[in-house]
Amino acid sequence: MQDVSETPTNTLQYRCDGPEDAPVLVLGPSLGTTWHMWDRQIPELSKQWRIVRFDLPGHGGAPAYPAGSVTELATRLLATLDGLGVQRFGYAGCSLGGAVGVELALRHPERVASLALIAASPRFGTADEWRQRGVIVRTNGLDPIARSSPERWFTGGFAAAQPAITEWAVQMVRTTDPGCYIAACEALAAFDVRAELGRVGVPTLVLVGSDDQVTGPAEARTLVAGIPDARLAVVPGASHLVPVEQPAAVTDLLVRHFSTAWQPGPGYDTATGPLAVPVAAPKPALAVPQQPGPVAEIAPLAAQPAGEVRPDPYDTGLKLRREVLGDAHVDLALSTADEFSGDFQEFVTRYTWGEIWDRPGLDRRTRSCITLTALVAGGHFEDLAAHTRAALRNGLTPAEIKEVLLQAAVYCGVPAANRAFRVAQEVIREETTPQE
Repeated sequence: MQDVSETPTNTLQYRCDGPEDAPVLVLGPSLGTTWHMWDRQIPELSKQWRIVRFDLPGHGGAPAYPAGSVTELATRLLATLDGLGVQRFGYAGCSLGGAVGVELALRHPERVASLALIAASPRFGTADEWRQRGVIVRTNGLDPIARSSPERWFTGGFAAAQPAITEWAVQMVRTTDPGCYIAACEALAAFDVRAELGRVGVPTLVLVGSDDQVTGPAEARTLVAGIPDARLAVVPGASHLVPVEQPAAVTDLLVRHFSTAWQPGPGYDTATGPLAVPVAAPKPALAVPQQPGPVAEIAPLAAQPAGEVRPDPYDTGLKLRREVLGDAHVDLALSTADEFSGDFQEFVTRYTWGEIWDRPGLDRRTRSCITLTALVAGGHFEDLAAHTRAALRNGLTPAEIKEVLLQAAVYCGVPAANRAFRVAQEVIREETTPQE
C-alpha cells in the first residue's frame, strides 16, 4: 500500500509503503535530497516492514516551513508519526536524517526500537562552515551548491558512469526552498551530541561509504566508540550518498540489522510497538565490534530559589558571540588574551553579548543594522569587517547591507561611508563567493 500525505506546519510530508500491519521502519533523508533517495531500498524493505519516508521542509515540494534545529525536525517527525498512530519504530537516517535519529534516541528513547546511522556524525564539521554555506545560499541561491553536490555525494567513477543520477541529484538541490535549506544549515551548525552518545540505548548500525569525504569512516568510528551497542559497516566504493551509490549493499545491511536487532515478537501492534524486549544484534558483515566506553551520569541542576540573583550571562554570551562572529574570530580573540587583556575579553563576552545582544527586544538582523551604522559613525573599520560577516550570518543580504551604508552616508558623512563601502565590499566578496 502507498500513501502520500498532506502536511500542516507542525508535521512533515511523508509517504508510506508496505503492509499496514507490519512493524514500522522510518527512513530519513540527507540535506538537499528527497525521500526518493531511498527508492532502491523500498522493494526489499517493504516486504517485512511498513516503510515511512519523509521529506525535510521545503524539499521535494514539501511545504516551506523552515525548521532551524534538529530538535524541531525530530518533534515534527514525531507529530507526523502520532498522526499515523505509530508509537514505536525502527529508524534509519542518512546524514542530517541520521542526526534526527540520534536526537530521537536521546530525547525519546521509548519511541525508537533500533537505529541505523548512515553517513552520519555526532558533529557535522564546524558551525562556521555551515553558517558560511547559509550566507552563500542567501546571496547566490542554491545553484552553486547544486552544481557541486555530485562531487560531495558520489565517487568520481559513479558520477561519470551514471549521468542521469548525477543530474537528478543536481535538480533535487536546485528545486529545494532556499530558506528551508539555510535553516537546515543552521540546524547542523548547532548540532553536537559528542558528549551524549553514551546515552543512546538502542542497538545501532553505523554505516559509511569507504570514500565518503563529508562524514567518512573517522566520524563513523567516533559514533561506534561512543554508542554502547553500536557496530560499524564500511561499504567499499561509495561516497556520502551511499544508499544511492551502493543500494544492494545498504539494503542487505539494513535488512540484517533490523531483522536481528529488533524483534517485534508475537502480537506486535504498530501503535504500541514490540511486546518483547529487543535483543542485541550479532555482528553484521563488515562490522567491527567496539567495547563500550564509560558512561558519565550528569547530575540534574538544582532549582534556583525564588529571588536569587540571575545566572552569570558569560556562557550565554560566549555561545552568542560564537554564533554571530564565528568560532575562528572568537578563538583568535580569546587565544591572544593575556593577563593584561583577559579581563576585557571577559567583559565583552559577558556584557556586550550575554547582556545586550541576548536581550529579546530586537532580533539579530536589526542589531546588526544598528551595529554597522554605529561602527561607521565611530570610524571603527576593523570591527566593521567582522560585523559585516556577522550581518551576513544574521540574515542580511548584500543589498540590505548596501542600504545600511547608504543611510549611514547621510548621517555619518560621505568619507566614512566611502571607506565603509570598501571594507564591506571586500568582506562580502570573500563570504559569498562559492568555493571551487
